[in-house]
Amino acid sequence: MYLVGGQHRDHIRLAISGTYGTGKSTTTEALSLATGIPRTHAMTARQLLMDIAPGKTLNELNSVELLQLGLRRFEERLNNESGTESFVSDGSVVHEWVYGTARLKIGINPGAGRLTKAVKSIAGLAGKAPVSEYIDLFGDIVKARAAHLYDAYIHLPVEFPLPADGHRPVSEPFRKVSDETLLAVIRGLGVHYEVVGGTVHERLAKIIHIFDLDTVMPIDEAIEEAHRRVGKTITAIEQDARYKEAQRKKSLKRRLSYALRY
Repeated sequence: MYLVGGQHRDHIRLAISGTYGTGKSTTTEALSLATGIPRTHAMTARQLLMDIAPGKTLNELNSVELLQLGLRRFEERLNNESGTESFVSDGSVVHEWVYGTARLKIGINPGAGRLTKAVKSIAGLAGKAPVSEYIDLFGDIVKARAAHLYDAYIHLPVEFPLPADGHRPVSEPFRKVSDETLLAVIRGLGVHYEVVGGTVHERLAKIIHIFDLDTVMPIDEAIEEAHRRVGKTITAIEQDARYKEAQRKKSLKRRLSYALRY
């Protein structure tokens, strides 16, 4: 039995929420290992990107490619979380929508250089309205789904600086906006939620206590194995030839051609 909002349940569908760089993957992996509850997730944006837009980085995507990426990840989550009685989800179905709304506010490619962002801003004047309308409709769908799909949310606040690894197509202002938007959406879903901060060990101990979870592995051992697994996934992506091609420096002409496609 699990304790959710003061009520005992025979299953738990728990979403771990947080923006880029808050440690969702490590926390979720470690929690799954420590409790034995299956972990669900969507493929990472970098993994999907190699099929959607080979040769491009996340900072070089146009609006259509970003929307396609969000839909693919939404589809992945639905497939992985439907029909499963209990799970711990790395993120949730609302995350891609929140990142889309944050991009509209901060800039479609918030982690790009100044030249790209400036050109994108001008190129996107005509296309921003339909993109905004689509994202609003997408938001209605994912919020309705999240309200019925999850029993509870754990939100991880922004506590650590963004790792300077070149993988995350964001900026600190983007992280702030997306973190605030995520928390606002969660509050409006009508499901139980908690904001849990601290070290990974402190987070796991708090979550296990909140939901009265049984453990099948010591917390420290689970965290060590989670770090190994997450690191292994990142290394596999970096060693993919398609990923390496996308990271190669582009010519000014090619960068401008990407920037001119909103």
